[in-house]
Amino acid sequence: MSNPSAQAMIEAIGLSKFYGEFAATRDVSFTVNKGEVVGFLGPNGAGKSTTMKLLTGYLSPSTGVAKIAGHDMASDRLAGAQKLGYLPENGPLYADMTPRSLLNFFADARGLSPQQRRERIDYVIELCHLDSVIGKAVGKLSKGFRQRVGMAQALLHEPDVLILDEPTAGLDPNQIRGVRDTIRQLGQQKTILLSTHILQEVDAICDRVLFINEGRLVFDGKVGELETDGKSLEDKFLELTGTGATA
Repeated sequence: MSNPSAQAMIEAIGLSKFYGEFAATRDVSFTVNKGEVVGFLGPNGAGKSTTMKLLTGYLSPSTGVAKIAGHDMASDRLAGAQKLGYLPENGPLYADMTPRSLLNFFADARGLSPQQRRERIDYVIELCHLDSVIGKAVGKLSKGFRQRVGMAQALLHEPDVLILDEPTAGLDPNQIRGVRDTIRQLGQQKTILLSTHILQEVDAICDRVLFINEGRLVFDGKVGELETDGKSLEDKFLELTGTGATA
């Protein structure tokens, strides 16, 4: 599966995170190369969010190394963060701010020049379809629009890498389609790691899929490799995660 000429943009190298004797993740290793859109699947509590927090530098690993665009997120986090856009599940947004004021706030935090600020804010407003709510308080927006605002702030500094944790969780079908279309469009230019438990999203968006279960990586391959022997993605999910034994 390795490609010597590929450029590694996301690297998990033996990542483990322990809380006392409990292992949230254990020896997780994978690489996402430039231009790939990779789905990260597993049941609730499998270690998806913990792995993503380790990759972004939000958490420090107990053992192992996380790299973004070649930057070690433990020792060189600021350089890695410049290349990274991160949308956590239920990411914090300032409810009293409007989308525009929030984007201006993040532009300041990112050190964007006045020209970059205007260009990038206009771009992400259009890309994420925020025109109709740009002057409303974030706290009064639907969850779908709040997700779009979160996506806009993650894209504001034009990162090469996107890590998206359950970006469509809790959305209605129309909202899911809108977010999915945006991710598909971004996947033409960005390297994306997408955590989800919605199997249809993997089929619709991803080139490759990773499965994690009980903190360990149990599958890394092309989406088509899962749909063999007449098995559906759902069948393979149950088989890999072991949930079928207790269903």
